[in-house]
Amino acid sequence: MQIAQILANGLVLGALYACLAVGFSLVWGVLNVINMLHGSFIILGGYLTFFAWRDFGIHPLVMLPPVALLTFAIGYAVQYGLVNKVVTAPVLTTLTLTFGLDMIIYNLMTVGFHATPVKVSLGLGSVSAFGVRMPVDRLMGMGLALLLTGALYYVMRASTIGRAIVAVRMDRAAAALMGIRVNHIYAVTFGIGALMAGLAGVIFAVIFPVTTNLSGMYLGKAFVVCVIGGLGSVPGALVGGLVLGVVESFAGHFFGPAHALTVGFLLMLALLVVKPTGLVGVKGYE
Repeated sequence: MQIAQILANGLVLGALYACLAVGFSLVWGVLNVINMLHGSFIILGGYLTFFAWRDFGIHPLVMLPPVALLTFAIGYAVQYGLVNKVVTAPVLTTLTLTFGLDMIIYNLMTVGFHATPVKVSLGLGSVSAFGVRMPVDRLMGMGLALLLTGALYYVMRASTIGRAIVAVRMDRAAAALMGIRVNHIYAVTFGIGALMAGLAGVIFAVIFPVTTNLSGMYLGKAFVVCVIGGLGSVPGALVGGLVLGVVESFAGHFFGPAHALTVGFLLMLALLVVKPTGLVGVKGYE
């Protein structure tokens, strides 16, 4: 039963990782931009959720739409007004730009919100089944993470904007010739990435403490998930997140929590050597 508990913990963590990383993967795969702002968007969503709950008694679920709208708007504006000007430049240029913007947002949040860890405490208790015990807030977070990830997959596969994003990813020039406004699609993609990060922050605020000091760690997790699963696809983020969650859960049990992150990075390095496209990635998008 101990193995079942470890596996259950890993699957819950993996679903959260998938939701955390899917927006980062989408932006990287479509725009070829490594968005260093991603971790700060997650923290922003978490802070907004906490303060709405603490100061106004607003339930975290109610915060999902406003956080989504706000982070999408910020992401769209940043991409359309700044990143689009250098989006065709070498990746180091966009990396430097998003890193600089991340430093600005990080410091603004540190000054405005302080770096003291905060957390939404709903007091939902826990449930047990088949010898596995799980806090209800984690189960709720897992369900939301899978629902949001599935919703993004549906949008990418079934909607007009999703097909336009895929078309731009496959061939920017051909998409432009077909009448697709490439710069607008780039901005929408960046906005969706920010939106998913903000929603992940809402979920994380209910389960883990929120502080600006965690933005770098969340960014690193997103990077590892993308490498493990494969770049630019929702299934890749889901597979990568679940694999990383399970690996970290077992590594934390057998080697200690301090080494769980190390094992995850070692797995990433091994895949870079053996299968650089990731577990479900497609050649050409590594």
